[in-house]
Amino acid sequence: MNVTLRQLRAFVAIAKFASFTGAAGKLHITQSALSGLIKELEQALGVQVVYRSTRKVQLSEVGGEFLPLAARILQDLDEALHAIADLKALKTGVVRVAVPQLMACTLMPEAIAAFNEKYPEVQVRLSDSVVEGVLSKVHSGEVDFAIGPERHASQEIAAQMLFEMPFVAVFPPGHPLGKLKRVTWADIVRHPLISLQGEYTQMLSADLQASSSKLTLNPSVEVAFMTTALSMVSAGLGVTTCLPYAASLLKLYRLQTRPLLAPELSRKFHVLTKKDRPLSPAAQGFADFLFVYVAQHKWSAEQRPVSRGDRATTRR
Repeated sequence: MNVTLRQLRAFVAIAKFASFTGAAGKLHITQSALSGLIKELEQALGVQVVYRSTRKVQLSEVGGEFLPLAARILQDLDEALHAIADLKALKTGVVRVAVPQLMACTLMPEAIAAFNEKYPEVQVRLSDSVVEGVLSKVHSGEVDFAIGPERHASQEIAAQMLFEMPFVAVFPPGHPLGKLKRVTWADIVRHPLISLQGEYTQMLSADLQASSSKLTLNPSVEVAFMTTALSMVSAGLGVTTCLPYAASLLKLYRLQTRPLLAPELSRKFHVLTKKDRPLSPAAQGFADFLFVYVAQHKWSAEQRPVSRGDRATTRR
C-alpha cells in the first residue's frame, strides 16, 4: 500500500468542501488533477472513499471512518514541520554547554544574557566544571558542546579556537610585585604561589621548562578552583596566576594584576564538539553567536610586542 500525503490532503479537502471545485481551489490544482489523486488513493486503499454525482460529492461509509485518521496524520505532520521550523529559526530549543568554573561565573553569564535577549525562547543550560571535566561531558553527550583549553588531541573531538589570552600575575594591594615596572615568571616564583591542581600547573611547568628561562614552578598550595585561589590571595596568603577573563572577580576581591613576561605564556580556548554528533539548530545558533560576541567584546586580549627575552609560548 502506497498512500501519499498529496492524496491524503486531497481527500481531506474534498471532505471539507464537499465539492471538487472548492477543494481544487484550496489546493491550487485543477479539478482533473484532484480527481486523479482521489482515484489513486482509492486504488491504494482498495475501497471507494468518495461518492461522486453531478449534484454533490459525499464520503462513503469507509471514507467517513477514514477521514479523522487522515486528518490526524496531516495535523501531526504539520505540527512536526512547524516545530522543526521553530527550531531552525531559534524560536525554541535547549542548549547544553560545559565551561570551566571560572568562566561560568565571569564571561558566560553576560554572553548568555545577550543571547537570550535576541532569542528569548531558547534555553541555555550552563554546566560549570573543573577544566579537566569539560571534555568528558562532550564525549558522554551530557552537553552539546564545551568551551575549554584544548588538551590531549582526540580524533573524536573537533576544536575551533574561540579566543586567546595571556597569563597575568595576581597579588593583593601593597604587595612587592606591584612596585615592579615589569613582572616576570622569575619574580612571581620567589613568592608563595597558589596554583590549581591537575593539568593547569603541569602544563605551566612544562611551558616554563621548555622556554629559555628554564624556571621551575613549585606552588606552595594547589586548589581545585580559581575562585579559591583568588580568595586566598585576597587574604594575603600568597600570589597566583590567571587569565584576564577573571577581571570581574579580580575587581570583586580588590586584587591587582600585571602581565607576566619572560616568557609570555597564553592559553587558547576552543569550542569543543563531537565530530560524529551534529549540533542541534539551537546549539549551533548559540555557538555561532559566541564567535560574533567574542569578536565584538574583544575577549582575545591584544598581545604586546614581544622582545627576545619575553618570547611568547602558547599551548593549543
